[in-house]
Amino acid sequence: MSIINGITQKKISKKALFLIVDIVILFFTSIIAINLRFDFGVIPEVYLINSYKFLLIDVITMLIIFGALRLYSSMWSYASVIELINVIEGCILFEMCSFLYKTIANIPMPRSYYLIQVMMLILLVGGTRFFYRIVKAIIKKIENNGKAINTMIIGAGSAGKLLIDEIENNKQGFNNKIVCVIDDSKSKKKSFIRDIPIIGGRNRIVDACEKYDIQEIIIAIPSASKSQISEIVTECQKTKCTLKILPTISELMENKKNLLNSVRALSYEDFLGRDQIVVDSLEIAENLRDKVILVTGGGGSIGSELCRQMAKCEPKELIIFDIYENNAYDIQQELLRTYPNLDLSVIIGSVRDYDRLEKVFEKFKPDQVYHAAAHKHVPLMEMSPNEAVKNNCLGTLNVAKLADIYKVKKFVLISTDKAVRPTNIMGATKRICEMIIQMYDKKSKNTDYVAVRFGNVLGSNGSVIPLFLKQIENGGPVTVTHKDITRFFMTIPEAVSLVLQAGCYAKGGEIFVLDMGKPVKIYDLAEKIIRFKGFEPNVDMKIEITGLRPGEKLYEEILMDEEGLKETPNKLIHIGTPIDIDKNFFDKLDELINYAESNSIEIKERVAEVVSTYKIDKRNM
Repeated sequence: MSIINGITQKKISKKALFLIVDIVILFFTSIIAINLRFDFGVIPEVYLINSYKFLLIDVITMLIIFGALRLYSSMWSYASVIELINVIEGCILFEMCSFLYKTIANIPMPRSYYLIQVMMLILLVGGTRFFYRIVKAIIKKIENNGKAINTMIIGAGSAGKLLIDEIENNKQGFNNKIVCVIDDSKSKKKSFIRDIPIIGGRNRIVDACEKYDIQEIIIAIPSASKSQISEIVTECQKTKCTLKILPTISELMENKKNLLNSVRALSYEDFLGRDQIVVDSLEIAENLRDKVILVTGGGGSIGSELCRQMAKCEPKELIIFDIYENNAYDIQQELLRTYPNLDLSVIIGSVRDYDRLEKVFEKFKPDQVYHAAAHKHVPLMEMSPNEAVKNNCLGTLNVAKLADIYKVKKFVLISTDKAVRPTNIMGATKRICEMIIQMYDKKSKNTDYVAVRFGNVLGSNGSVIPLFLKQIENGGPVTVTHKDITRFFMTIPEAVSLVLQAGCYAKGGEIFVLDMGKPVKIYDLAEKIIRFKGFEPNVDMKIEITGLRPGEKLYEEILMDEEGLKETPNKLIHIGTPIDIDKNFFDKLDELINYAESNSIEIKERVAEVVSTYKIDKRNM
């Protein structure tokens, strides 16, 4: 309470100071204006008397006008052109009122007196305000002398200018000294923002960091695409500076913070992700609102993000089903904090356990099911292929069967590009999962079954980026299996938003294929992550080529030759035409699951009998 009182008293004392100064200025200008009118010579007595006699009325008039224009409540340590305009308006309005009431009351004063006084008022009232700002800036500079962080701003647009204003005016918090600005616009070169030079384009970043002894770089271009940010980051990584960024416009609007508080450390997602993906949020919300939704594998990387985005859409009830209690607990606590009114149930269980699943379907009767539960680690599944069949194939079969029995309206399978012409058991079992839902869509009269197929997601559990970061943390080396290996990448939130959008388009039987953009070379990715952590590849941190792992491809595909693509309203989502599946598929599947349950050593050959496109990697037989 004492802190609040202190702040209030400080504000009141500042207002009182300006009020007293303005009264003194008015007295001074009244005397000087009438003297200037007569060149400091003999002043007619009537004018001299009138210039003093009505000063009290003038003071009251001025204070009312200045108060109405908030000249006593503005933050003058941040004074700008807007505040100067307000001062000019206030002084002119006061002088007009003074002229009008004196004319109406027949109080004679020379007309030039009003013109002289208004000019003096503007000069002195405005001057005192901006003098306050100058004094505050000098004090701040003295306080920060020797401690300030030499900083480069990249971007001289409106966001960059506003950020510079906030940093320069900030009394506490950021201890940055902006010494130069980078902008690719040739018209801005050699101009200034608050006496800070715009020295040129991004080709000047490296030499400017040396010349100005830059310690920190802030990228302030919220409208820039991910590809543009990536190019800028690549250049910045040639320096040893700390990198920070002003987030995208959508992030700024969502977080509702001022620019200064929005500046954050650079994330690899800022320069590795694709450009902003656009989905129809209203359509997604309408599809999920007031629905009972079950997410299997809801504690995993994809499953938990599904739950986060679904929770925003006001579902009637959200059920998380997961075998791993720690992950389930984490997402449960996060959702309860963020959405306290969410009707949330978290259930521990395995999709292999049909009876356990049936109790869940029987109790909650979900309207929609998003099936994300799966074993996904390629090398681990190569060593334990029977477990891949049990969890992925049997698990999907159980959930799909119960969805039909309990008349679920929509069933969405999370699939992978590794299901296309698979060379590993994980991809082959996920192809079987796709076949299960396509076959169930044909036989079910109750449920629309669809699959959504996409590539790798940045930062998911067990993916390449967390591995690289861990290897760098341990001092290296960073391992890449092949110098030419490529993968498709997308951030987890982006992939999930497209999954939910595809769910809106589902009519049954489709395999939705997400446009993953251009494939990324993993070796190049390793170099970027190493530089992101402040090291030079193969100088400070070695990149070691280890050779392809069992079941690993040099590149991934998103479509088989037999499948054609159809468009959807979202250009990033396509529909693969279903291919024919053997009518004896379910018999073969039951037989395959029996082999897996008996932990058969021939399980890969049995999988190949079901998935004709599966090419067994003989290196791990």
